[in-house]
Amino acid sequence: MSRAGDTLWDLAVAEVEKRENPDDNGKHVEALEKSVLFMGNKNGGKTTIMLRCLEREESPKPTLALEYTFGRRAKRHNTPKDVAHFWELGGGTSLLELIRIPITSNNVRSFSVVLVLDLSKPNELWTTMEKLLQVTRNHVNKILTKLEKTNPKVATEMKHRMRNNLQKDHPDYELVDPFPIPLVIIGSKYDVFHEFDSEMRKIISKTLRFISHYYGASLVFTSKSEALLMKARVLINHLAFGYDKRSASVDHSKPLFIPAGLDSLSQIGPPPASDPDIGKLRANTPLELWKKVFEKTFPPKSFCDLQDTKDPAQDLQYAEYEVDVMRAQKKQELEQYKRNASKSWKEMDFDPD
Repeated sequence: MSRAGDTLWDLAVAEVEKRENPDDNGKHVEALEKSVLFMGNKNGGKTTIMLRCLEREESPKPTLALEYTFGRRAKRHNTPKDVAHFWELGGGTSLLELIRIPITSNNVRSFSVVLVLDLSKPNELWTTMEKLLQVTRNHVNKILTKLEKTNPKVATEMKHRMRNNLQKDHPDYELVDPFPIPLVIIGSKYDVFHEFDSEMRKIISKTLRFISHYYGASLVFTSKSEALLMKARVLINHLAFGYDKRSASVDHSKPLFIPAGLDSLSQIGPPPASDPDIGKLRANTPLELWKKVFEKTFPPKSFCDLQDTKDPAQDLQYAEYEVDVMRAQKKQELEQYKRNASKSWKEMDFDPD
């Protein structure tokens, strides 16, 4: 409210402060901060998806270990910008221990995970999903255990929040096991997947629907297509900036788009196997049963991401002339030391006992 003695400058300053800080009702609007961790198959398209969400046109580069960037966005004109911290775990499943770096007791309340699974590699799909989600879940559960002692209100709130993805009257409410923090599962390279045999596509799609529903996660299939990237962006924006979700698309002949809580076990159907085959499988949980059925069609590939991890010192995108020259010199000195040490040991006489 202006006063009679206000100068034109006073009125201008007051107007700027009003536009930058308060909302339409004159109340102060605080900027929110959220964090999202991208992980999944190596070369599965994580960086491309992340850059698209941030509306950046730069070409994606191979991710080295754990990388960080951020985005800022305002909900409305003349309001403070919310901040989204984006982390990306490289190396597939070879660098699992790095997951504990971005997820801490200070930010776990506002943290989410995006799991990118390469649809063109179904034999790696379950193993990648299982390893990454198990390690992440164990780490988050350890944090929640500590919070139950130091800040029980926050720990309880987080548990209730994940359960609320399903209404209490949902028929599957007692049958699922929600992930402790919000989770989006993205099936990438849909353009390659679409060329698969229809029965293979159905098995993969139903399995991913079950996994997502069981963990209380959202599911979307995407590719380099702008239309499909936009669908993935909708779900990730919901994690990062709190935007609304849309209705589901569950047709297996088309790219799936299923926000958390909009699917059901009755719609998904039983695991894709004959009744006699299912009866022969020993499983303690629905998740274990689906795993056995899936891996019967797509046996897990024996692979080690660590073997393919390149030495970052040899990567041209990190080249620095002075550093590289010094490193080469130190390497030569080390080799010379090893040769001299070997020679001295051979020439050394040891007294017998």
